[in-house]
Amino acid sequence: MLGICRGRRKFLAASVTVLFVPAITWIYLFAGSFEDGKPVSLSPVESQPHSPRYTASSQRERESLEVRMREVEEENRALRKQLSLAQSRSPSHHHGNHSKTYSMEEGTGDSESLRAGIVAGNSSECGQQPAVEKCETIHVAIVCAGYNASRDVVTLVKSVLFHRRNPLHFHLIADAIAKQILATLFQTWMVPAVRIDFYDADELKSEVSWIPNKHYSGIYGLMKLVLTKTLPSNLERVIVLDTDITFATDIAELWAVFHKFKGQQVLGLVENQSDWYLGNLWKNHRPWPALGRGYNTGVILLLLDKLRKMKWEQMWRLTAERELMSMLSTSLADQDIFNAVIKQNPFLVYQLPCFWNVQLSDHTRSEQCYRDVSDLKVIHWNSPKKLRVKNKHVEFFRNLYLTFLEYDGNLLRRELFGCPSETDVNSENLQKQLSELDEDDLCYEFRRERFTVHRTHLYFLHYEYEPASDNTDVTLVAQLSMDRLQMLEAICKHWEGPISLALYLSDAEAQQFLRYAQGSEVLMSRHNVGYHIVYKEGQFYPVNLLRNVAMKHISTPYMFLSDIDFLPMYGLYEYLRKSVIQLDLANTKKALIVPAFETLRYRLSFPKSKAELLSMLDMGTLFTFRYHVWTKGHAPTNFAKWRTATTPYRVEWEADFEPYVVVRKDCPEYDRRFVGFGWNKVAHIMELDAQEYEFTVLPNAYMIHMPHAPSFDITKFRSNKQYRICLKTLKEEFQQDMSRHYGFAALKYLTAENNS
Repeated sequence: MLGICRGRRKFLAASVTVLFVPAITWIYLFAGSFEDGKPVSLSPVESQPHSPRYTASSQRERESLEVRMREVEEENRALRKQLSLAQSRSPSHHHGNHSKTYSMEEGTGDSESLRAGIVAGNSSECGQQPAVEKCETIHVAIVCAGYNASRDVVTLVKSVLFHRRNPLHFHLIADAIAKQILATLFQTWMVPAVRIDFYDADELKSEVSWIPNKHYSGIYGLMKLVLTKTLPSNLERVIVLDTDITFATDIAELWAVFHKFKGQQVLGLVENQSDWYLGNLWKNHRPWPALGRGYNTGVILLLLDKLRKMKWEQMWRLTAERELMSMLSTSLADQDIFNAVIKQNPFLVYQLPCFWNVQLSDHTRSEQCYRDVSDLKVIHWNSPKKLRVKNKHVEFFRNLYLTFLEYDGNLLRRELFGCPSETDVNSENLQKQLSELDEDDLCYEFRRERFTVHRTHLYFLHYEYEPASDNTDVTLVAQLSMDRLQMLEAICKHWEGPISLALYLSDAEAQQFLRYAQGSEVLMSRHNVGYHIVYKEGQFYPVNLLRNVAMKHISTPYMFLSDIDFLPMYGLYEYLRKSVIQLDLANTKKALIVPAFETLRYRLSFPKSKAELLSMLDMGTLFTFRYHVWTKGHAPTNFAKWRTATTPYRVEWEADFEPYVVVRKDCPEYDRRFVGFGWNKVAHIMELDAQEYEFTVLPNAYMIHMPHAPSFDITKFRSNKQYRICLKTLKEEFQQDMSRHYGFAALKYLTAENNS
C-alpha cells in the first residue's frame, strides 16, 4: 500500500511539473522580450547589425534566451516521457508480487526494500540503489594463479570494462606466473582510469596451507579468507570476484549495494543456488554447516574496515579449526568456511538478490533468479564443466561469454570524460613521441607504428620448462599470424627443444588458435612451447616487435632466430647444443649460421642427412633460399664451400645479408621501425656486425623453407610505390643512426649500400 501511495505522489508531482514548468518558462521569456516597456522582436531581420536598435549586449541576451528555451523544451519532453512510462508501469505495481518467481528469502536485514527491488525488476526505480559518485573509484579483488586463470581474468575484466562508468582499482592476488602475464597485459593495454596492484599469493600460502582442501582450486581457493590482512589497511570496502564471472551490467550498481548494509552486516553474498548445503545430493552426503541453503562466494561484498574491527582473522580461524576436527577437509574451499562462520553469526551477512550471482552449475535454481535474460547482472560459471553446463538458457549465457571472450580489447581504451586519470609515465612518453611526428609526412604511418603499444598476453597456454643444467640449451624463436598456424605441428615434430612464438592475432583469432591448439595432440603434448599473443592494431604487420617479444621471453642462454615458414633438420636441436660448446659461444661474440634452403613443392620428402639434401639440390628438388629472387640475402653463406665443409667456417658481412643465426640471449633487439616486408632481418644482421659479432657457418646444419601464398605485406611492397619509397627512407635513416651510434666503423654500411 505504501508503494502505491508513493507511486501516486510521483505521478501527481510529474503531472504538475509538466503543466507548470512550460507556463513559467513562457511567462519568463515573454517578460524578457520587452525592452523599456516595448516588445522586442526576436526575428532575424530586427537582429541585424544595421538595425538602430542592435547592440552586442541585447544580441547576447536574446541568444541566451533562445538557448534556455530549447533547454526547457528538452526538459519538458523528458518529463513527459517519464510520466508516460510511469503510467504504463503503474498497473504492474498492484500485481508485482505475483509476476516474478524470485526467491523471497533474499534481503536479510533490509528485506522490505530488497524484495521490492526484486519484484520490480532490475531496472525498476523502486529498487534503485543510491547512485555512486561520478568519479568514485571502485575496488575489485581477484585471486588468480596460473595460465588458465589468467586467461579467464581477461574475459572477466573485459565484461567489467565494457559496462563501467567509474575509475577501477583491481587488487590482484596472483602467483608469479599470473603476475608476469597480467602485469605485461595491463601495462600494454593502457586502459585509462584503471589501476592495478599485485599481491604475492605465494607469500600467503602459509596463512591457509594448514587447511586441507579437496576443491579443484587448490590452495589458492582459500585466499579470499585473508583479504582483510592482505589488502591495504586504509581500504574500507572491496568487491571480491571469482575468475569465472561475467558481468552483464555496470559494476557500479553492485558497488552501490554497500549503502544498504546496516548494523553489523559486513558480508554481501548471494544464496547458494544448488542443494549442496542441504545435504541431500546423495546418501551420506555431509556438507559443512550453513545457514539454510548457504551462500556462494563467487561474488562477495566485503566491508573491510568493520571486518578488521570484528577480528575477522580470529573469527574464521577458530571456526575452521573447530569444524575441521569433524569434517577433516573443505570440499568447496573458502566457501565452506565463510558459511560456517555465517551459521554461527548470521547478523554478518547482507543477502544480495540472486541476479548478482547467477550460478550455472548443474541442478541449480539459477532459473528462478530472472524472469527474462535481460534481468541478468552477473553470470557465474561455477561448474568444472564451465560452458558445457546444463541450463535451458545456456546458449544465451554462452554467447554472452563468447562475446566478451572475442571482443576487441583495444576498444575498451576509452577515456572516462570528466574523471581525471592518474599520471601514467608510459602514456605521457608515448604522447610526446607521437606529437613529435609530422602528420603530413607521407611516411607518417610507418613512423607511427614504431611507437604503437600492442596489447600483449604472454604464455597464452600452459608453459613448463627447466633449461638444461649444462648451460647449452637453445630456444627456437619465431613469429606468425593466423595464416601460418598449420606450420606449428610440423615444427614441433622437427624441433624437440623449447620454442618461443609470438602470434599476431585479433581477440577472436586468439580464441580460434586456442581451440586449434587444444584440439591438437602434438601441441598439447608439448609444454615447452611459449605462445605469446600480440594483439592486432594498426595497418602494418609489426614483424620486428613480434620477434622482440618472442626473444625477450626465453629461459635458455641461447636462441635460434628462425621464421615460422622454415622446418629445421631433424636433430638440429642437439646439434646446436654441441656446437655451442665446440665454438665457445658463452665467451665469444659469435652468430652461428644455419644455411637456408627452399622447396617449391608443398609435399616434400624431408632430407634426413646432408648427403640426401645435396642430392636433392643436384636434382632440382631443393634450392638455396631465395636463389631466384634475392640472391644477395644468403650468398655470403658461401653454399659452394658448405657442400664440402666438415668444420665450421667464418664468413664476412656483406650488404643485404640476412642469414638465420644462433646467438646468445643478450644479443641486440630487432629495430621496430621496419614493419611488414623489407629490411627487417637485414638491419638486425647489420647491427650484429657493427657490434663485432663473428659470423660462423655450421657445416652440418640446415633448414628448409616451405612454400606458401604471398603475404599481404609483400603484395603491398610490390604494388605500392609509396611503400617502397618509405622503406628506402627508413633504411637511410637507420644507416645514419648506425653511423652516429657506432662511429667511423659504421661508414662501411653506407658505402656498401651505395655499391650494391
